[in-house]
Amino acid sequence: MSTKERLYLFDTTLRDGAQTAGIEFSLEDKISVVRLLEQLGVDYIEGGYPGANMVDDQFFAESRTRDATFTAFGMTKRSGRSVENDPGVQAILNAVSDAACFVGKASSKQVEMALGISGDENLESLRETIEASVAAGKETLVDCEHFFDGFKHDKAYALRFIETALAAGARWVVLCDTNGGTMPDEIDEIVRQVRRVAPGDKLGIHAHDDTGQAVANTLAAVNAGVRQIQGTLNGIGERCGNANLVTLIPTLMLKPAFADRFELGISAEQLGGLTKVARAFDELLNRAPSRQSPYVGTAAFATKAGIHASALAKDFSTYEHVPPESVGNERNIMVSQQAGKSNLLAALARHGIKVAKDDPRIDRLLREVKEREAAGYSYDGADASFVVLAHEMLGTLPQFFDVESYRTSVERRHNSRGEQITVTEAVVKIVIGGERFMSVAEGNGPVNALDLALRKDLGVFSERIADLELVDFKVRILDGGTGAVTRVLVESRDGTGERWYTIGVSPNIIDASFEALYESISYKLMKTEAA
Repeated sequence: MSTKERLYLFDTTLRDGAQTAGIEFSLEDKISVVRLLEQLGVDYIEGGYPGANMVDDQFFAESRTRDATFTAFGMTKRSGRSVENDPGVQAILNAVSDAACFVGKASSKQVEMALGISGDENLESLRETIEASVAAGKETLVDCEHFFDGFKHDKAYALRFIETALAAGARWVVLCDTNGGTMPDEIDEIVRQVRRVAPGDKLGIHAHDDTGQAVANTLAAVNAGVRQIQGTLNGIGERCGNANLVTLIPTLMLKPAFADRFELGISAEQLGGLTKVARAFDELLNRAPSRQSPYVGTAAFATKAGIHASALAKDFSTYEHVPPESVGNERNIMVSQQAGKSNLLAALARHGIKVAKDDPRIDRLLREVKEREAAGYSYDGADASFVVLAHEMLGTLPQFFDVESYRTSVERRHNSRGEQITVTEAVVKIVIGGERFMSVAEGNGPVNALDLALRKDLGVFSERIADLELVDFKVRILDGGTGAVTRVLVESRDGTGERWYTIGVSPNIIDASFEALYESISYKLMKTEAA
């Protein structure tokens, strides 16, 4: 039986992370992010703010998690209203969620300045909200907004806020460094003082990165006694971001200062998928991953040739603080490109593709992957394309159909009512078993027209793709200018509920899109072939 203390991970990517400038999550995006977070193994997933917008209302219409505690976010009730007559609180209580996280101001200065009410009124609203949430069967958390600044301004009130929350039945009271300006030594000292009125297994930390110290502040809080950690994937969040869970998780699991004392609900195997999750999330956001991200960046374990490479050859720990494979990354000695085979074998095994590690086809596949990624492909965020490529290189890809040719046309003209319209048409010629098929379709743009035409008549395969649906389509320009190389990421799903991503790269956006569509259909047919 483990004697280590348990730390709990609370992800707020879909709520606090959604406040990042330039990021807007669709309903489908949120569902995809939950899937990534469940792969990673976090304990809580805060999905958003029911009642605040249509997407969050739809998201909380049903349970979205399998293992994690599905959490809704909202504000404590307004002063002068009952819980029953506060629409915001009722939206949280009626959401299909396991837990509710309410934010309240823990700073007497903020209460008076922003809310215009007395400190006692604020505490009464806090108490009534928590009691109503507990009575509704929700595990209840409280985010103590402006806590650290409030503590420095009025320590007695900040502590009363915590005591009130715990007395009302809150499971977790989370200390928030709301403006991100607190220093690690201050975090340590204040948390230790808070623990005189609250046990550590009831306390959490929510740090912002405005001084670049959100991870350091979080670790300081853990050392001082908190046992819940809040953060986001890749550190996204308002202003400068939140504490980065992708950095915190391996630090807590691999560094003896923490690993010897604490345990997370994440297995070594899940930790080995960390790099994949981090990069897949960036692909979903349609942005380039940071090469120098700790643990998961492509440069995190990269070394140029010379004295460093010579030292690495004798002892990898010379320039690597952890083994790269422990987080699913790879060593990259830039001249020799000594990397990747173990990762490739692990990826094949994950997809049920059995091949001996000394099979010469593995080396060919590894070279092909590296060449393609140098050309702009990114298989971390496109598993289905990787499966198709692997079977193709291993000679195990069934020959479902061949595309003989395709073309698209876009015509802007006036209709019979004199309105200017755009008409898009696609023609696809396909060969199946020696028989030629030609399909024509109109769509909302060339990609939609190609998608409809490609699937319109696949002969004997038509029934097997009837439930295939294109969910999302993202485009990223890899080089500047109108003649730039374009990467297209397509998300698909079928009647089983499975979702998968395929990728296409080309100087021509239509060609890149068609490649991704073609591989999506091929992947679907491989699924049905196995069934």
